Amino acid sequence: MNPIQDALRLRLGSVVAVIVRCVFVVMLLSAALSSWAGPREQAKRMHDRLVGVPPSESVLSAMAGKIAAGDAVGAAYDAMTNSAFINTTLKNYFTPWTNEGETPYAPLNDYSVTMIGMVRDDVPFIQVLSEDIVYIGSGSAVGTAYSQTNNDHYAQLESAGVDMSNPVNLVRTSQSSLSGAILSSDQTAGVMTTRAFAEAFLKMGTNRRAVRYVFKTFICRDMEDMHDVTRTPDRIRQDVARSPGGDSSIFLNQCVGCHAGMDPLTQAFAYYDFGTAAGSDDAQLLITPDEVQAKNLINANNFPAGYVVGDDHWDNYWRTGPNASLGWSPTLPSGGNGVKSLGRELASSKAFAQCQVQKVFKFTCLREPASSADEAAVRSIVDAFTGSNYRMKHVFAETAAYCKGD
Repeated sequence: MNPIQDALRLRLGSVVAVIVRCVFVVMLLSAALSSWAGPREQAKRMHDRLVGVPPSESVLSAMAGKIAAGDAVGAAYDAMTNSAFINTTLKNYFTPWTNEGETPYAPLNDYSVTMIGMVRDDVPFIQVLSEDIVYIGSGSAVGTAYSQTNNDHYAQLESAGVDMSNPVNLVRTSQSSLSGAILSSDQTAGVMTTRAFAEAFLKMGTNRRAVRYVFKTFICRDMEDMHDVTRTPDRIRQDVARSPGGDSSIFLNQCVGCHAGMDPLTQAFAYYDFGTAAGSDDAQLLITPDEVQAKNLINANNFPAGYVVGDDHWDNYWRTGPNASLGWSPTLPSGGNGVKSLGRELASSKAFAQCQVQKVFKFTCLREPASSADEAAVRSIVDAFTGSNYRMKHVFAETAAYCKGD
């Protein structure tokens, strides 16, 4: 061996060892400083995470005082009075829910703005999938009126930097009362009947995409998570081949797991579509009451003996079996007609409340719940959420209070 190379190798090893020790010490110091952070440091961290901009000195002092007095939730509410919580934090939080690519860079639209308004006004979030509700810019704030056929109203709301935290600028109304509305109050279903939702999840296809993304967004379960081959396959449509590639075991062991539960739920959207109405070149949410949209009947030759959609009656086959663990409400029926009743079914589940808290936890604490303490905190916040009439702002406050020392 070359003595010089040996010496260099030993020297390098020593340097690496020193670096490793230094990194370890820095990590320990960082953890220690975090755990030793006083009320003022915790207030600053809480404000940064909830609002994204530095607090004023008066707000920081008020928040620190409340934290020192044991009222961290009150301190979080102080932070959320900053307009950036509504205009920036909630926009970044909700926008990925409104598009198939789940990007936060999509423009404001009636789907995202409606949820922003619901949080601002403490509207019970359990209504997000069933209420006849939409938020729009006021006439004094936005010159372009709401349209059923484009997103120009919300594009102007965003480009003009309208302060949505001000109730004068952003107002609540009903979808059924909008100019050009084709939906009655009984046909609306919260964000599921907004134009943006329809464009993202009802355009073309078979409307199964709508059910998949509602589960991903509001139940925190994708279809693979719902997979259950023990459900009766009697409502699986004709377009699903029973022997894909000539192998029926694929259908029985894979396809049934999702479609047996998904297809009966998708039937709630049987009358809905997104496209151009007669005499128009502009796309919008469409509904044909009592007439099943053709998209629900395509590819019938794949399996002619399969189920033929005849109306918008849905059934929740996942109320029993492994997915009973999602905590479906015992006070609601296991089926119904149309998307409004389906929205109530989903939002009344325990999984809906747990999903909202888990998502806020990850967004606010910048990590997933990991420890037993985290899990206990999530359960406590879920109980507070359901016990406080589903106020999402309170979820943000409780979560920020828990993570203030992170």
